[in-house]
Amino acid sequence: MSTRAFDVQLESIGQVLAGPWRKPVNMLLEQSYDNHLSLHDDAMAQKLGFKAGPIEGPTHYSQFVPLAEAIWGERFLREGCLSAHYRNMVMEGEEVRAFIEREPGEDHAKIWATKRDGTEVLKGTASVGPQAPPTALDLRLNELQPLEQPVILHALKVGQRTKRTKIRMDADQHMGDLYPFSLTQKLAKITEPSPWYSGKDTPWGRPIVPWEMVSVLLQYVARQDGLKIRGPAVGLFADQEIRMIDGPLFVGEDYEIEREIVALSGSRRTESYWTRTFVYRPGESKEIATMLLNQATLRESYASYAAERAELYPAV
Repeated sequence: MSTRAFDVQLESIGQVLAGPWRKPVNMLLEQSYDNHLSLHDDAMAQKLGFKAGPIEGPTHYSQFVPLAEAIWGERFLREGCLSAHYRNMVMEGEEVRAFIEREPGEDHAKIWATKRDGTEVLKGTASVGPQAPPTALDLRLNELQPLEQPVILHALKVGQRTKRTKIRMDADQHMGDLYPFSLTQKLAKITEPSPWYSGKDTPWGRPIVPWEMVSVLLQYVARQDGLKIRGPAVGLFADQEIRMIDGPLFVGEDYEIEREIVALSGSRRTESYWTRTFVYRPGESKEIATMLLNQATLRESYASYAAERAELYPAV
């Protein structure tokens, strides 16, 4: 059995632990939903004013797992949490470095990632166990202003909960239109490879799902949720938190999930819905993992936005 999940050179800079520079790969060039290409397609991204199709946010989570594992060991894989606000997009070919800073002995830490030019990619917190302080997104949720005059998200309500859905990720399973690749294909390009992701040589005797692929596992059935969102409209992940409670999650294992809308918010360009996904073993009620996700839909990408807003909210 491998005694460590990762064999990677980390750098200590005072109390900060830094990983190596990495060039993540965009594996969502062929992603589609609502019968159109997504923001990760170069042409669609440029149409909406972006330089190119960005790397999917959760891809960057892989770079933090070796850092957290170096601090908390196997415990992080069992009951760790990464919670972050995505600050700036990363295009394929750009280099990214992950950092973590923990006060000695604490069960929580600050995390951030930057590009070579210092641009901040994301920032947030890492933690272990149920006694850790509020996460970055716990704090962010408490500060949100409610969404006023929603159009794209007009039919959604805080507290809505989806029915329980079965999920599973096998090594060679194609993960659908939202994620047009398999775990095996991802592992060939993942920034932080680990024998624990593909072999059975782990403390649990089974390969574990990489942190970034937990997002894929929990989202690839999202179109079955039945949440009524007007479209077609293009969206992106703006905030994300993945928490293990009784982890890790395993490749080739059956799970069940439910999703709940916990907040609706917005900005000048976006309408956002925040969902919390709860993961269970089949037939059980104990949560074994959760994911909090803020999906921001771009107002300008919805062709009928102005007309429907005028219809829904006529001037008095």
